[in-house]
Amino acid sequence: MSRLAVAALALAIAAPLHAAPRAFSVQDLVMFDRVSEAALSPDGRRVVLQLRETDYAANKGKSSLWTLPAAGGKATRLRDGANTPRWSHDGAAIWFLAAKDEVQQIWRMPAAGGEAEAISALPLDVGSYKLSPDGSRIAFTAEIFIDCSDDASPLACTTQRLDKPEDAKASGLLYDRLFVRHWDTWGDGRRSQLFVAALDDDGRLGEPVLVSKGLDGDIPSKPFGDDSEYAFSPDGTQIYFGVRTAGAEEAWSTNFDIHVVPVDGSAAARNLTADNPAWDAHPLPSADGKTLYYLAMKRPGFEADRFGIQALDLASGERREIAADWDRSAGAMKLSADGRTLYTAADDKGEHPLFAIDIASGKVTKLVGNGSVAGFDIGAKTLLVARNDLKTPTALFTTDLRGRNLKPISRFNAERYRDLRTGDYEFFTFKGANGATVQGYVVKPVGFRPGRQYPVAFIIHGGPQGAMNNGWSFRWNPQTYAGQGFAVVTINFHGSTGYGQAFTDSISQDWGGKPLEDLKLGWAAALRKYRFLDADRACALGASYGGYMINWIAGNWNEPWKCLVNHDGVFDTRAMGYETEELWFTEWENGGTVYDAPANYEKFNPLNHVKDWRVPMLVIQGDKDFRIPTAQSLATFSALQRRGIPSQLLVFPDENHWVLKPQNSVQWHQTVEAWLKRWTNP
Repeated sequence: MSRLAVAALALAIAAPLHAAPRAFSVQDLVMFDRVSEAALSPDGRRVVLQLRETDYAANKGKSSLWTLPAAGGKATRLRDGANTPRWSHDGAAIWFLAAKDEVQQIWRMPAAGGEAEAISALPLDVGSYKLSPDGSRIAFTAEIFIDCSDDASPLACTTQRLDKPEDAKASGLLYDRLFVRHWDTWGDGRRSQLFVAALDDDGRLGEPVLVSKGLDGDIPSKPFGDDSEYAFSPDGTQIYFGVRTAGAEEAWSTNFDIHVVPVDGSAAARNLTADNPAWDAHPLPSADGKTLYYLAMKRPGFEADRFGIQALDLASGERREIAADWDRSAGAMKLSADGRTLYTAADDKGEHPLFAIDIASGKVTKLVGNGSVAGFDIGAKTLLVARNDLKTPTALFTTDLRGRNLKPISRFNAERYRDLRTGDYEFFTFKGANGATVQGYVVKPVGFRPGRQYPVAFIIHGGPQGAMNNGWSFRWNPQTYAGQGFAVVTINFHGSTGYGQAFTDSISQDWGGKPLEDLKLGWAAALRKYRFLDADRACALGASYGGYMINWIAGNWNEPWKCLVNHDGVFDTRAMGYETEELWFTEWENGGTVYDAPANYEKFNPLNHVKDWRVPMLVIQGDKDFRIPTAQSLATFSALQRRGIPSQLLVFPDENHWVLKPQNSVQWHQTVEAWLKRWTNP
């Protein structure tokens, strides 16, 4: 990372750094403000954003809306308890979501200041929303029972179903197909569906029209979808959206399709991508309405396939792939004001930069790198970028349309950051499995002194199709370990993203093969290159797939480690094939179902090597984690206890696959840090 880029990002977070008296800690981590949903005003002069602040006593985050000049300057708080800000088409108003009478509604307030008003009075929460290009209509999503779709008011019908009599005490849920539960929520039969409503003469929401009627799927997708999954046509007469309608096969299908429907509901939705049995997503119409850009995968059932950029001619039905030779997987896109350029962010060799793609030629240009782009917006002459790196949380920057003259404009977290010290980092490469070039990085401990050796936290990322990038995290953040005096080493092994699709593909059906070889070779390479790493005081840590790998190395590569930490990791790959909710994942990764390919599930199954376990292990589990359910961690802990291996089990009854609540995060980190110190102190 260039010195100029480091200085720019640090300036955005803090006032000029003084001699820092203390090391970064988890208490600092959970109290940092989190910037998101930043958007440029139509004239490019102002920015609206959402800020998440921590109420530690209440053990939760609080969202508020702010504005600041796009040229930089003082930020102004607009409203507390609000989220998802959007500019009106003329920049005169700011729209947002906030609760009214305990139901999340759509609100509007003058951009120049003044009283906000709720423009909807719906009986159910608004999940997401989008304004039409001329501001005359609003698309929004809400959860309804599908069999209420034919009712005159699906929202009222659903509300009546949810309002059970006070004397109704039975709590049983009856299912006849999957999903039974998803991520952290038990299904109750409702779907997130798409509505469109016109604004009346008073500027309030008119009667909503259910435009996704007849489609038994969720819009946006669950559990992490947002309003980038639907878009109005430029003239506002139609709306495009992505949805999966797989019926009883939903739990093992990744077949999302792009549909189009009139906003008045006068015709049924039409499937534009029915010929592709894989994932189609994130529709984006051209400015003239003649072309639809969207992302598409090619292999059914593979959630980590490459998202290629497609251009669909809406008149002829012909499509072509833009930048077909660009071996990266694109994220949700935005279009330049002149309609000639698409912008997207993607993993790329340990970073998550912003790219520009010329539509005509397919030329790809990296605009903003040296870290991770968490969000962006496009103006006529300006790019707004939310960016972070391994030393600093997300801040806002502006650049020109070519990514030049990167300028910090926000200063949230300035006071908190000023007195903190973080560890320096460095990326390195080595020859991994099959002689491939593999990348990793090290983070030096805070207070590093040349000539000394330091204990090591060896972090193994999850996914497995993911990466430990040059970016900030509020969960697995290397700086929390650096602040405790540990050096950090991590390896982006075979299967990681950002190194080409073939590299990503290579982990499937080989979970304990090439990735383990990369970890071994990467650890050896780090020890040769960085003499400050103490090989005799090292612990390995991982979550999800990383937790699986902890269980795998416990029986297959336990020699280097003084201790292990396993968060929500797979213990029995065979049982995982039945216990997890998104079955397409385990079936792709193992080349079939458990009953069709049992040998594949057993090939790298950690439970078959418990007899060789010997290293002390801390096991952590969120009890609301339905991705890797609690039974996996209980089995891990039982195996450790039965073998007489020093071990602890930390369970969070109120957390899912991730630990999100501030006080739980502090407890998680303090427990992990105490475990590492217990086994690495001389």
